[in-house]
Amino acid sequence: MEIKRSGSQPSNKGPADWFTGTVQIDPLFQAPDPARVACASVTFEPGARTAWHTHPLGQTLILTSGLGWPTTAMTHIAIQEALNGKPVDWMEKVSEEQYKRS
Repeated sequence: MEIKRSGSQPSNKGPADWFTGTVQIDPLFQAPDPARVACASVTFEPGARTAWHTHPLGQTLILTSGLGWPTTAMTHIAIQEALNGKPVDWMEKVSEEQYKRS
């Protein structure tokens, strides 16, 4: 059993290749091999968003703060498994036009 205290792991700014706007990623855990699950708390400031992406083995989101609307802040816990070491397949960024239509 491994116990991790809240705030014991450093926060990361969401990489510009994957996110538009201000996004903070707080790792919660990454299970040791052979397990392949990881979990993070992700906070989006108003107007922030991810690039288009998929999760090869799916993803579970638990909304912990906010509503997830484009003009509001939102925090969720993201839980996903990696397939061949890769939890996400990243694609192009969501354009302003696409985002404004949301």
